[in-house]
Amino acid sequence: MLSIALAGKPNAGKSTFYTAATMAEVDVANYPFTTIDANRGVSYVRTDCPCLERDERCNADDCEDGKRYVPIELIDVAGLVPGAHEGKGLGNQFLDELTNADVIINVIDASGGTNAKGEPVDIGEHDPLEDIDFVEEEMDLWLADIVARNWESVERKSRSPDFDIDEALADMLSGFGASPTQIATVLRDLDYPEDPIQWEDEHREALARDVRQRTKPIVVAANKIDVAPQENVERLLELDKPVIPTTAEGELALRRAADNDLVDYDPGDEALEIGDGVSDAQREALEGLADTMGEWDGTGIQSALDYAVYDLLDHLTAYPVEDASKWSDGSGNVLPDAFLLPDGATPVDLAYTVHSDIGDGYLHAVDAKSGRDVGEDYELAEGDVIKIVSTN
Repeated sequence: MLSIALAGKPNAGKSTFYTAATMAEVDVANYPFTTIDANRGVSYVRTDCPCLERDERCNADDCEDGKRYVPIELIDVAGLVPGAHEGKGLGNQFLDELTNADVIINVIDASGGTNAKGEPVDIGEHDPLEDIDFVEEEMDLWLADIVARNWESVERKSRSPDFDIDEALADMLSGFGASPTQIATVLRDLDYPEDPIQWEDEHREALARDVRQRTKPIVVAANKIDVAPQENVERLLELDKPVIPTTAEGELALRRAADNDLVDYDPGDEALEIGDGVSDAQREALEGLADTMGEWDGTGIQSALDYAVYDLLDHLTAYPVEDASKWSDGSGNVLPDAFLLPDGATPVDLAYTVHSDIGDGYLHAVDAKSGRDVGEDYELAEGDVIKIVSTN
């Protein structure tokens, strides 16, 4: 399961984002370090279900009238403060949690209502643009420090006649989620001394920054758009970075209202329908939220999750089935499973994702939409429905 980590300074709305996206109860309070140990839960990315191409919708638990929700892990990391890479605010402990993530959502307070340390100030008093590079910089410096502290091991290995710097760095950075292929790509783009003993701090920092960018890409969630000055959000959207306007409190309110049948709303919808059983106060609040959604195409919470997986990580959704004509499993359940795979994945990769035994026994695959066999080097596309034929 892919992992997305929520990071940022205290009071930016990470825990509210987490609660809205997982509906798991966590402590939320208006003071720094409400969260100490990282919260972990299951959330979902949303895509169009292939059942929309058929006369009837599927009966999968995670499909809502053609809106398919695919599970991912969501990690709510405690708030980071300036100097986190030096251990300030338990920063090293919090940064360690980010190594478990495939992608990071940097939740910032677009309203400018919290200062650099996450302490409450008047709306607009703090410039949210100052928080954009904050998490990125702390992670880069933290990783650079890890590289520096472990560099002696690379120097020792370099004395061996069969020394390979790609392998040495991949060993050192494997715990950060860096693959040998990613390390090789990073080194191709770096200008560095051949002998590790001659590396300077600037070389190690450049290595750390590039490795972080490739292994922990970041999307910014410009949170609290329901109270943020318009110019703040517009300035954030003008940046040369992926920025998604969000209202975590708005999403949480909608999820709870939907659970109580007060609104017709599914996560990721750009609008809502208010039911008849709401009070005047509830209607006023929901109409205000509807106006915010109309301005920003929804609450942004689902959009941030979707962008992180489908755009930053460049993944797609594939659906394995046993019956190619009915698109079902052996029990007749239509499109029961959906898996996230990286772009370029093949039916063999899908087979191994379903189960290693199925991958080991792979024979061939059928594109259920066309009814044609596809080769093992066929590159899957978003929404593909695939029957895998295996000896296991």
